[in-house]
Amino acid sequence: MSPKGYRKLDAWRKGIEIVEMIYKISKKLPKEERFGLAAQMQRAALSIPSNIAEGYSRGYRKEFQRFCQIALGSCSELETQMIVAKRQKYLSKEEFAKIEDNLDHESRMLMKLIKSLRQKEQST
Repeated sequence: MSPKGYRKLDAWRKGIEIVEMIYKISKKLPKEERFGLAAQMQRAALSIPSNIAEGYSRGYRKEFQRFCQIALGSCSELETQMIVAKRQKYLSKEEFAKIEDNLDHESRMLMKLIKSLRQKEQST
């Protein structure tokens, strides 16, 4: 495994796209949410590609699998925060739908990656 090989992973690339989307969205939130919801959304979004990169770079399949599971948890955390933002009317239905679709896609990619890592572990 090359040290920067994680950059080739579709799940990492999609995670970076999600981070960019969340930073744009969080700038639109009210100033009173800057250190609350906006900061939480940014941390959860950053956690997705960061955990993929860290797990991959550790060089052990089981470690990578564990960090992918953490990234998957961050997807759920971010989705929850987006639901709160939508209910508070900070997001339009269209903005929410776009990020929800991207989070769903990312979650499915992570689940497939985790499954693949488990299968490789069981076959060795």
